[in-house]
Amino acid sequence: MSIEELYQIYEQYPTVSTDSRKITSGCLFFALKGANFDGNQYAQKAIADGAAYAIIDDANYQDGTQYIVVNDVLSTLQQLATHHRQQFDIPILAITGSNGKTTTKELIHAVMSTQYPTHATKGNFNNHIGVPLTLLAMPSETEVAIIEMGANHIGEIEMLCNIARPTHGIITNVGEAHLEGFGSFEGVQLAKGELYRFLEDNRGIAFVNADEDYLLEMAGWSIPKIFYQRSKELDLSNPGFETQLLAQTPLLKVGFLNKKGELVAAQSQLIGQYNFNNIMTAIAIGKYFKVRTQHIKAAIEAYTPTNNRSQIKKIGTNTFLMDAYNANPSSMNTALESFQTYQATNKLAILGDMLELGVYSMEAHRDILFKAKRLGIKVVTVGAEFQKVANASVLNFVDTPALKTWFEQQAFEDTFFLLKGSRGIKLEGLLT
Repeated sequence: MSIEELYQIYEQYPTVSTDSRKITSGCLFFALKGANFDGNQYAQKAIADGAAYAIIDDANYQDGTQYIVVNDVLSTLQQLATHHRQQFDIPILAITGSNGKTTTKELIHAVMSTQYPTHATKGNFNNHIGVPLTLLAMPSETEVAIIEMGANHIGEIEMLCNIARPTHGIITNVGEAHLEGFGSFEGVQLAKGELYRFLEDNRGIAFVNADEDYLLEMAGWSIPKIFYQRSKELDLSNPGFETQLLAQTPLLKVGFLNKKGELVAAQSQLIGQYNFNNIMTAIAIGKYFKVRTQHIKAAIEAYTPTNNRSQIKKIGTNTFLMDAYNANPSSMNTALESFQTYQATNKLAILGDMLELGVYSMEAHRDILFKAKRLGIKVVTVGAEFQKVANASVLNFVDTPALKTWFEQQAFEDTFFLLKGSRGIKLEGLLT
Protein backbone atom coordinates (compact mmCIF):
# COMPACT_ATOMS: atom_id res chain seq x y z
CA MET A 1 0.00 0.00 0.00
CA SER A 2 1.35 3.43 -0.95
CA ILE A 3 1.57 6.34 1.49
CA GLU A 4 -1.05 8.15 -0.60
CA GLU A 5 -3.46 5.22 -0.21
CA LEU A 6 -2.74 4.97 3.51
CA TYR A 7 -3.35 8.71 3.82
CA GLN A 8 -6.82 8.28 2.38
CA ILE A 9 -7.54 5.82 5.20
CA TYR A 10 -6.00 8.25 7.72
CA GLU A 11 -8.34 10.99 6.49
CA GLN A 12 -11.27 8.76 7.44
CA TYR A 13 -9.69 7.73 10.75
CA PRO A 14 -7.41 10.62 11.77
CA THR A 15 -6.59 9.46 15.32
CA VAL A 16 -3.27 7.64 15.60
CA SER A 17 -2.12 5.44 18.48
CA THR A 18 1.10 3.55 19.14
CA ASP A 19 0.04 2.29 22.56
CA SER A 20 -2.28 -0.73 22.64
CA ARG A 21 -3.32 0.26 26.16
CA LYS A 22 -4.77 3.54 24.92
CA ILE A 23 -6.91 2.50 21.99
CA THR A 24 -9.87 4.71 21.10
CA SER A 25 -12.71 3.72 18.81
CA GLY A 26 -11.87 4.25 15.14
CA CYS A 27 -8.15 4.95 15.60
CA LEU A 28 -5.21 3.70 13.55
CA PHE A 29 -2.87 1.50 15.58
CA PHE A 30 0.77 1.56 14.49
CA ALA A 31 2.49 -1.55 15.84
CA LEU A 32 5.92 -0.16 16.64
CA LYS A 33 8.78 -2.30 17.88
CA GLY A 34 11.01 -1.44 20.83
CA ALA A 35 13.97 -2.95 22.60
CA ASN A 36 11.69 -4.98 24.85
CA PHE A 37 8.41 -5.26 22.94
CA ASP A 38 6.95 -6.01 19.52
CA GLY A 39 3.80 -4.04 18.75
CA ASN A 40 2.76 -6.64 16.19
CA GLN A 41 1.88 -8.90 19.09
CA TYR A 42 -0.73 -6.38 20.29
CA ALA A 43 -2.41 -5.71 16.94
CA GLN A 44 -5.20 -8.20 17.52
CA LYS A 45 -5.97 -6.66 20.92
CA ALA A 46 -5.99 -3.17 19.37
CA ILE A 47 -8.56 -4.27 16.77
CA ALA A 48 -10.66 -5.96 19.44
CA ASP A 49 -10.58 -2.76 21.51
CA GLY A 50 -11.95 -0.67 18.64
CA ALA A 51 -9.08 0.31 16.34
CA ALA A 52 -10.21 0.73 12.74
CA TYR A 53 -6.96 -0.64 11.36
CA ALA A 54 -3.67 -2.02 12.66
CA ILE A 55 -0.53 -1.17 10.68
CA ILE A 56 1.92 -4.05 11.14
CA ASP A 57 5.20 -5.19 9.57
CA ASP A 58 5.01 -8.90 10.40
CA ALA A 59 2.53 -10.71 8.13
CA ASN A 60 2.30 -13.57 10.64
CA TYR A 61 0.01 -11.36 12.73
CA GLN A 62 -2.34 -10.47 9.88
CA ASP A 63 -5.84 -11.68 10.70
CA GLY A 64 -8.34 -10.10 8.36
CA THR A 65 -8.96 -6.98 6.31
CA GLN A 66 -8.33 -4.56 9.19
CA TYR A 67 -4.60 -5.34 9.12
CA ILE A 68 -2.31 -3.34 6.83
CA VAL A 69 1.11 -4.92 6.29
CA VAL A 70 4.00 -2.57 5.52
CA ASN A 71 7.77 -3.02 5.27
CA ASP A 72 8.52 -1.03 8.42
CA VAL A 73 5.92 0.47 10.77
CA LEU A 74 8.13 3.29 12.12
CA SER A 75 9.20 4.43 8.66
CA THR A 76 5.58 4.32 7.50
CA LEU A 77 4.46 6.41 10.47
CA GLN A 78 7.12 9.00 9.67
CA GLN A 79 6.29 9.10 5.95
CA LEU A 80 2.59 9.46 6.68
CA ALA A 81 3.34 12.36 9.04
CA THR A 82 5.40 14.12 6.38
CA HIS A 83 2.65 13.60 3.82
CA HIS A 84 0.13 15.14 6.22
CA ARG A 85 2.45 18.06 6.95
CA GLN A 86 2.78 18.73 3.22
CA GLN A 87 -0.96 19.39 3.00
CA PHE A 88 -0.36 22.63 4.95
CA ASP A 89 1.10 25.82 3.50
CA ILE A 90 1.70 27.43 6.90
CA PRO A 91 4.63 28.42 9.13
CA ILE A 92 6.09 25.30 10.74
CA LEU A 93 8.37 26.48 13.54
CA ALA A 94 10.96 23.96 14.76
CA ILE A 95 12.58 24.47 18.15
CA THR A 96 15.58 22.70 19.61
CA GLY A 97 18.39 23.48 22.04
CA SER A 98 20.23 22.18 25.08
CA ASN A 99 18.06 23.99 27.63
CA GLY A 100 14.67 25.66 27.79
CA LYS A 101 13.14 24.34 24.59
CA THR A 102 9.94 22.99 26.19
CA THR A 103 9.25 26.12 28.24
CA THR A 104 10.05 28.30 25.21
CA LYS A 105 7.74 26.18 23.05
CA GLU A 106 4.92 26.56 25.56
CA LEU A 107 5.42 30.32 25.81
CA ILE A 108 5.45 30.70 22.02
CA HIS A 109 2.30 28.59 21.82
CA ALA A 110 0.65 30.77 24.47
CA VAL A 111 1.50 33.93 22.50
CA MET A 112 0.66 32.67 19.02
CA SER A 113 -2.60 30.99 20.00
CA THR A 114 -4.03 34.34 21.10
CA GLN A 115 -4.30 35.26 17.42
CA TYR A 116 -3.92 32.13 15.29
CA PRO A 117 -5.19 28.53 15.44
CA THR A 118 -1.91 27.07 16.71
CA HIS A 119 -0.79 23.47 17.07
CA ALA A 120 2.20 22.52 19.23
CA THR A 121 4.05 19.51 20.58
CA LYS A 122 2.42 18.17 23.72
CA GLY A 123 4.75 17.53 26.63
CA ASN A 124 8.10 16.37 25.32
CA PHE A 125 6.93 14.36 22.29
CA ASN A 126 10.06 15.52 20.52
CA ASN A 127 11.78 12.41 19.16
CA HIS A 128 11.54 10.17 16.07
CA ILE A 129 8.15 8.90 17.26
CA GLY A 130 6.82 12.00 19.05
CA VAL A 131 7.37 14.38 16.12
CA PRO A 132 5.36 12.24 13.66
CA LEU A 133 2.58 11.83 16.22
CA THR A 134 2.54 15.60 16.77
CA LEU A 135 2.25 16.25 13.04
CA LEU A 136 -0.49 13.65 12.57
CA ALA A 137 -2.48 15.29 15.39
CA MET A 138 -2.45 18.63 13.52
CA PRO A 139 -6.05 19.63 12.66
CA SER A 140 -6.98 21.06 9.28
CA GLU A 141 -7.66 24.56 10.65
CA THR A 142 -4.08 24.97 11.94
CA GLU A 143 -2.41 28.22 10.82
CA VAL A 144 0.85 27.89 12.81
CA ALA A 145 2.60 24.77 14.11
CA ILE A 146 5.37 24.64 16.73
CA ILE A 147 7.37 21.42 16.67
CA GLU A 148 9.83 20.67 19.46
CA MET A 149 12.84 18.56 18.49
CA GLY A 150 15.08 16.77 20.94
CA ALA A 151 18.28 14.89 20.20
CA ASN A 152 20.92 12.85 21.95
CA HIS A 153 23.08 11.97 18.96
CA ILE A 154 24.34 13.54 15.74
CA GLY A 155 21.96 13.26 12.80
CA GLU A 156 18.75 13.18 14.83
CA ILE A 157 17.75 16.82 14.27
CA GLU A 158 18.42 16.43 10.55
CA MET A 159 16.15 13.38 10.49
CA LEU A 160 13.38 15.20 12.40
CA CYS A 161 13.64 18.19 10.07
CA ASN A 162 13.20 15.91 7.07
CA ILE A 163 10.00 14.62 8.67
CA ALA A 164 8.53 17.97 9.79
CA ARG A 165 9.93 20.18 6.97
CA PRO A 166 10.06 23.37 9.09
CA THR A 167 9.88 26.81 7.49
CA HIS A 168 11.25 28.61 10.57
CA GLY A 169 13.50 27.52 13.39
CA ILE A 170 14.98 28.38 16.77
CA ILE A 171 17.94 26.98 18.66
CA THR A 172 17.44 28.17 22.23
CA ASN A 173 21.09 27.67 23.18
CA VAL A 174 23.97 25.21 22.99
CA GLY A 175 25.27 23.65 26.20
CA GLU A 176 26.77 20.51 27.60
CA ALA A 177 23.81 18.15 27.32
CA HIS A 178 23.82 14.46 26.30
CA LEU A 179 27.61 14.49 25.94
CA GLU A 180 27.59 10.71 26.12
CA GLY A 181 25.72 10.57 22.80
CA PHE A 182 27.29 13.59 21.11
CA GLY A 183 30.87 12.79 22.13
CA SER A 184 31.87 16.39 22.87
CA PHE A 185 30.61 19.95 23.10
CA GLU A 186 31.56 20.37 19.44
CA GLY A 187 29.31 17.39 18.74
CA VAL A 188 26.44 19.21 20.45
CA GLN A 189 27.05 22.25 18.24
CA LEU A 190 27.13 20.09 15.13
CA ALA A 191 23.91 18.29 16.07
CA LYS A 192 21.88 21.37 17.00
CA GLY A 193 23.23 23.20 13.96
CA GLU A 194 21.50 20.65 11.73
CA LEU A 195 18.36 22.78 12.10
CA TYR A 196 20.14 25.84 10.70
CA ARG A 197 21.54 23.80 7.81
CA PHE A 198 18.09 22.45 6.94
CA LEU A 199 16.64 25.97 6.92
CA GLU A 200 19.50 27.20 4.77
CA ASP A 201 19.02 24.40 2.24
CA ASN A 202 15.24 24.92 2.14
CA ARG A 203 15.03 28.71 2.18
CA GLY A 204 13.76 28.87 5.72
CA ILE A 205 14.21 31.58 8.34
CA ALA A 206 16.11 31.27 11.63
CA PHE A 207 15.31 33.25 14.76
CA VAL A 208 18.66 33.86 16.48
CA ASN A 209 19.18 35.04 20.04
CA ALA A 210 22.14 37.38 19.55
CA ASP A 211 23.00 37.14 23.26
CA GLU A 212 23.65 33.39 23.19
CA ASP A 213 27.19 32.15 22.78
CA TYR A 214 27.94 30.25 19.56
CA LEU A 215 24.59 30.83 17.83
CA LEU A 216 25.78 33.70 15.63
CA GLU A 217 28.74 31.65 14.46
CA MET A 218 26.61 28.56 13.90
CA ALA A 219 24.00 30.43 11.87
CA GLY A 220 26.60 31.63 9.37
CA TRP A 221 25.77 34.39 6.93
CA SER A 222 23.81 32.77 4.09
CA ILE A 223 20.73 31.78 6.07
CA PRO A 224 17.98 34.43 6.44
CA LYS A 225 17.92 35.45 10.11
CA ILE A 226 15.78 37.43 12.51
CA PHE A 227 17.90 38.62 15.43
CA TYR A 228 16.52 39.36 18.88
CA GLN A 229 18.32 40.23 22.08
CA ARG A 230 18.22 41.63 25.58
CA SER A 231 18.59 45.36 26.01
CA LYS A 232 19.55 47.27 29.13
CA GLU A 233 17.68 50.29 27.83
CA LEU A 234 15.09 50.04 25.08
CA ASP A 235 15.36 52.47 22.17
CA LEU A 236 11.97 54.13 22.04
CA SER A 237 12.62 55.29 18.48
CA ASN A 238 13.24 51.73 17.27
CA PRO A 239 10.55 49.26 18.44
CA GLY A 240 12.38 46.15 17.20
CA PHE A 241 13.06 42.70 18.60
CA GLU A 242 14.52 43.71 21.96
CA THR A 243 13.34 42.89 25.46
CA GLN A 244 14.37 44.40 28.79
CA LEU A 245 14.54 42.70 32.19
CA LEU A 246 12.63 45.05 34.49
CA ALA A 247 12.73 42.89 37.64
CA GLN A 248 13.82 39.37 38.51
CA THR A 249 12.64 38.82 42.08
CA PRO A 250 10.48 37.29 43.17
CA LEU A 251 9.22 36.74 39.59
CA LEU A 252 10.49 37.94 36.23
CA LYS A 253 9.07 41.18 34.87
CA VAL A 254 9.98 42.12 31.31
CA GLY A 255 9.49 45.11 29.05
CA PHE A 256 9.22 45.46 25.28
CA LEU A 257 8.08 48.13 22.85
CA ASN A 258 4.89 48.31 20.82
CA LYS A 259 4.71 49.72 17.30
CA LYS A 260 4.42 53.24 18.66
CA GLY A 261 7.61 52.88 20.67
CA GLU A 262 5.72 52.74 23.97
CA LEU A 263 6.98 50.52 26.78
CA VAL A 264 4.81 47.48 27.54
CA ALA A 265 5.53 45.73 30.85
CA ALA A 266 4.61 42.07 31.40
CA GLN A 267 4.68 40.47 34.86
CA SER A 268 5.39 36.77 34.36
CA GLN A 269 4.81 33.84 36.68
CA LEU A 270 8.32 32.55 36.00
CA ILE A 271 11.30 32.54 38.33
CA GLY A 272 14.99 32.64 37.45
CA GLN A 273 17.06 34.69 35.03
CA TYR A 274 17.43 31.60 32.85
CA ASN A 275 13.75 31.94 31.95
CA PHE A 276 14.26 35.46 30.62
CA ASN A 277 15.55 34.16 27.28
CA ASN A 278 12.52 31.86 27.01
CA ILE A 279 10.17 34.82 27.47
CA MET A 280 12.23 37.03 25.16
CA THR A 281 12.04 34.42 22.39
CA ALA A 282 8.26 34.18 22.66
CA ILE A 283 7.94 37.97 22.49
CA ALA A 284 10.19 38.15 19.41
CA ILE A 285 8.23 35.40 17.63
CA GLY A 286 4.95 37.09 18.49
CA LYS A 287 6.13 40.45 17.17
CA TYR A 288 7.47 38.89 13.96
CA PHE A 289 4.13 37.23 13.26
CA LYS A 290 2.30 40.45 14.10
CA VAL A 291 0.51 39.26 17.23
CA ARG A 292 -1.10 42.25 18.91
CA THR A 293 0.98 43.75 21.68
CA GLN A 294 -1.68 43.35 24.35
CA HIS A 295 -2.13 39.71 23.35
CA ILE A 296 1.60 39.09 23.83
CA LYS A 297 1.50 40.77 27.23
CA ALA A 298 -1.57 38.82 28.32
CA ALA A 299 -0.10 35.49 27.20
CA ILE A 300 3.20 36.05 29.03
CA GLU A 301 1.39 37.07 32.20
CA ALA A 302 -1.04 34.14 32.11
CA TYR A 303 1.49 31.39 31.45
CA THR A 304 2.09 29.15 34.48
CA PRO A 305 4.88 26.55 34.40
CA THR A 306 4.01 22.88 34.88
CA ASN A 307 5.65 19.47 35.02
CA ASN A 308 8.42 20.38 37.48
CA ARG A 309 9.85 23.08 35.22
CA SER A 310 10.52 26.25 37.24
CA GLN A 311 7.48 25.56 39.40
CA ILE A 312 7.14 27.27 42.75
CA LYS A 313 5.55 25.19 45.51
CA LYS A 314 4.91 26.46 49.02
CA ILE A 315 4.55 23.96 51.84
CA GLY A 316 4.09 25.50 55.26
CA THR A 317 6.72 28.19 55.71
CA ASN A 318 9.04 26.62 53.12
CA THR A 319 9.29 27.46 49.42
CA PHE A 320 10.45 24.98 46.77
CA LEU A 321 11.71 25.90 43.31
CA MET A 322 11.00 22.69 41.40
CA ASP A 323 13.27 22.51 38.37
CA ALA A 324 13.65 18.76 38.42
CA TYR A 325 12.56 17.80 34.92
CA ASN A 326 16.07 17.69 33.53
CA ALA A 327 19.63 18.87 34.14
CA ASN A 328 22.97 19.23 32.40
CA PRO A 329 26.08 21.26 33.29
CA SER A 330 24.96 24.46 31.56
CA SER A 331 21.43 24.45 33.01
CA MET A 332 22.73 23.48 36.46
CA ASN A 333 25.23 26.36 36.44
CA THR A 334 22.55 28.83 35.39
CA ALA A 335 20.14 27.55 38.03
CA LEU A 336 22.75 27.98 40.77
CA GLU A 337 23.63 31.50 39.62
CA SER A 338 19.97 32.45 39.66
CA PHE A 339 19.35 30.77 43.02
CA GLN A 340 22.23 32.72 44.55
CA THR A 341 20.48 36.03 43.77
CA TYR A 342 17.30 35.28 45.74
CA GLN A 343 16.94 36.91 49.09
CA ALA A 344 16.05 34.35 51.75
CA THR A 345 17.15 33.81 55.33
CA ASN A 346 17.75 30.09 54.75
CA LYS A 347 18.55 28.49 51.41
CA LEU A 348 19.42 24.94 50.40
CA ALA A 349 20.08 23.52 46.94
CA ILE A 350 19.20 19.84 46.51
CA LEU A 351 21.04 18.67 43.41
CA GLY A 352 20.49 15.38 41.62
CA ASP A 353 22.87 13.66 39.22
CA MET A 354 23.25 14.98 35.68
CA LEU A 355 22.90 11.89 33.50
CA GLU A 356 24.15 10.96 30.02
CA LEU A 357 27.48 12.78 30.36
CA GLY A 358 29.69 9.75 29.74
CA VAL A 359 33.40 10.30 30.34
CA TYR A 360 32.71 13.96 31.21
CA SER A 361 30.50 13.06 34.16
CA MET A 362 32.99 13.13 37.04
CA GLU A 363 34.54 16.44 35.98
CA ALA A 364 31.12 18.01 35.39
CA HIS A 365 29.77 17.01 38.82
CA ARG A 366 32.94 18.18 40.54
CA ASP A 367 32.69 21.54 38.75
CA ILE A 368 29.11 21.99 39.97
CA LEU A 369 30.16 21.44 43.59
CA PHE A 370 32.99 23.96 43.15
CA LYS A 371 30.51 26.40 41.63
CA ALA A 372 28.11 26.07 44.56
CA LYS A 373 30.96 26.58 47.00
CA ARG A 374 32.15 29.73 45.20
CA LEU A 375 28.60 31.11 45.27
CA GLY A 376 28.24 30.33 48.96
CA ILE A 377 25.31 27.96 48.38
CA LYS A 378 24.76 25.07 50.77
CA VAL A 379 24.03 21.87 48.86
CA VAL A 380 22.75 18.35 49.39
CA THR A 381 23.35 15.91 46.53
CA VAL A 382 21.52 12.83 45.29
CA GLY A 383 22.91 10.05 43.14
CA ALA A 384 25.96 7.94 42.40
CA GLU A 385 27.68 10.53 40.18
CA PHE A 386 27.71 13.23 42.85
CA GLN A 387 28.74 10.62 45.39
CA LYS A 388 31.95 10.00 43.43
CA VAL A 389 33.11 13.61 43.86
CA ALA A 390 31.41 14.74 47.10
CA ASN A 391 33.71 15.39 50.03
CA ALA A 392 32.92 15.03 53.72
CA SER A 393 31.32 18.50 53.85
CA VAL A 394 28.65 17.57 51.30
CA LEU A 395 25.73 15.39 52.37
CA ASN A 396 24.96 12.83 49.65
CA PHE A 397 22.11 10.33 49.27
CA VAL A 398 22.06 7.34 46.97
CA ASP A 399 18.58 8.13 45.64
CA THR A 400 15.49 10.28 46.22
CA PRO A 401 13.75 7.85 48.64
CA ALA A 402 16.86 7.98 50.88
CA LEU A 403 16.82 11.78 50.63
CA LYS A 404 13.14 11.84 51.56
CA THR A 405 13.72 9.70 54.67
CA TRP A 406 16.36 12.17 55.87
CA PHE A 407 14.33 15.23 54.83
CA GLU A 408 11.26 14.19 56.80
CA GLN A 409 13.38 13.91 59.93
CA GLN A 410 14.47 17.54 59.69
CA ALA A 411 12.59 20.58 60.96
CA PHE A 412 13.06 23.08 58.14
CA GLU A 413 11.30 26.42 58.58
CA ASP A 414 11.35 29.54 56.38
CA THR A 415 13.69 27.85 53.92
CA PHE A 416 13.98 28.37 50.17
CA PHE A 417 14.90 25.15 48.34
CA LEU A 418 16.17 24.57 44.81
CA LEU A 419 15.47 21.07 43.46
CA LYS A 420 17.47 20.47 40.29
CA GLY A 421 18.42 17.16 38.69
CA SER A 422 18.03 14.88 35.70
CA ARG A 423 14.70 13.19 34.99
CA GLY A 424 16.01 9.82 36.08
CA ILE A 425 16.65 11.04 39.65
CA LYS A 426 12.95 11.93 40.13
CA LEU A 427 13.57 14.66 42.70
CA GLU A 428 9.88 15.55 42.65
CA GLY A 429 9.43 12.42 44.76
CA LEU A 430 10.71 14.41 47.72
CA LEU A 431 7.39 16.27 47.89
CA THR A 432 4.99 13.46 46.99
